[in-house]
Amino acid sequence: MTTSTFKSTGHTEGVRRPGRWLALSVLVLAVLLVAVDATVLGLATPFLSEDLKPTGTQLLWIGDVYSFVIAGLLVSMGSLGDRIGRKKLLLVGATAFGAVSVLNAYATSPETMIVARALLGVAGATLMPSTLALIRNLFHDPRERSLAIGIWGAMASAGAAVGPVVGGFLLEHFWWGSVFLINLPVMAVLVLVGVKLIPESKNPNPGPWDLPSVALSLVGMIGVVYAIKELASHGPSPDACLAALAGAGALTWFVRRQLTLPAPLLDMRLFRHRGFSGAVLADLLTILGLSGLVFFLSQFFQLVQGRQPLEAGLAELPAAVGAVTAGLVAGVAARRFSVRSVVTAGLAAVGLSLAVLTGLDQHTGYPLLGAALLVVGIGAGFAFTVTADVILSSVPKEQAGSASAVSETAYELGAALGIAVLGSIVTGVYRGFTVPAGVPSDVASAAHESLGGAVEASASLAPQTATALVSAGQEAFVDGLRIAAGVGAAVLLATAVAAWFLLRGQKLADGIEH
Repeated sequence: MTTSTFKSTGHTEGVRRPGRWLALSVLVLAVLLVAVDATVLGLATPFLSEDLKPTGTQLLWIGDVYSFVIAGLLVSMGSLGDRIGRKKLLLVGATAFGAVSVLNAYATSPETMIVARALLGVAGATLMPSTLALIRNLFHDPRERSLAIGIWGAMASAGAAVGPVVGGFLLEHFWWGSVFLINLPVMAVLVLVGVKLIPESKNPNPGPWDLPSVALSLVGMIGVVYAIKELASHGPSPDACLAALAGAGALTWFVRRQLTLPAPLLDMRLFRHRGFSGAVLADLLTILGLSGLVFFLSQFFQLVQGRQPLEAGLAELPAAVGAVTAGLVAGVAARRFSVRSVVTAGLAAVGLSLAVLTGLDQHTGYPLLGAALLVVGIGAGFAFTVTADVILSSVPKEQAGSASAVSETAYELGAALGIAVLGSIVTGVYRGFTVPAGVPSDVASAAHESLGGAVEASASLAPQTATALVSAGQEAFVDGLRIAAGVGAAVLLATAVAAWFLLRGQKLADGIEH
């Protein structure tokens, strides 16, 4: 529907589109599932390790590559949706997401699994920006849109925390591949209902889709994230430096190209707006803290504290409860107080919760962990929802897909960096632990790859030696988790200070759009 149509129909259709809340429920279903898929693998890691026997590096890639590919393609896919139609892209992406999920479920080697996760990322990249851009088109009353974005943001945050619960239930009753097969019925509902309920929307004058920009965006994102991951995990190396140079070069070229194109893939001029840039930065680092914490606490609950998968998943539920609750009231809070105070408080809450976890040990009781997760969820729900609203409402409706893609890129890049950077710190510290005397070199090598590997390798040892090996591994894993929590806390608290200045004077829209 074009802008002129909205002008002529006034409030009736533009503001109160029938079935918009039902359409929203279908859109958030897609968001929930993509977010679930980003973290559901955390619980399946020990089972997957036992079955596919990946190395520590392969295991990190299996966890990371999904988010890397999504981050690399989101801007391109958001721009493609603006051009060919966001509904069309969403439905094609949902179908592909379901099909590729089957490939993930039946992967037979670490290499196949990495490729399957990458393909799932390609499909996921079509879903996320389409959903947020369609919300922009469905809701033209800014207050209604704030609530809709709150629900959308709550589902995105909740998905990251609900993933372990769903995964835990499935892992206790089925094999690890079942965590991917749940995508099939959900995507089927999305396609069948979406065809009838979701209105098509696109930019009426989009210009051509620039393929060189697509390639530069993908190469740049993956190169930079890979370099960060390698540097954090293994220190400076020729591979990491080459990837960093290639990624930074591609992104620089991408930016320069966007500034010269009459119809750019991403309008870089948006970043001249201080509030827009501040919102994107806050977005990225909120999710970095949340996803890194959720991913590694899944392993802590299982491999260090000995909880069953479902119990471990339920233990992380406070993060989802906090995120959903905060997401639903974030728009009201930002109008009642201010955008910068709500975002700053949210970021500070996540940072302080991570700081509390620097005192973690193997026997830390659940009340402290549950409270920390609840506060992280509340903080992330406030910060992420308000920043998404700021990003989306600061651009013309025709550019909704591109703006949504920026918000989503920040989300997915934050998730990838949370797992990669914090994960690499955990892995780096863990690999330095001293193996007890009497452990054969091949078992010691397997134990140094991952904590799941240590637990599995210890089965071939005498009981006393096995217990000593697993205890040493658990202690090293917790040491790494404490350091990662400290780094995460410092980053989030610094971002809270930056957000206070960058979001000064920023407000959410109040008037009706026509």
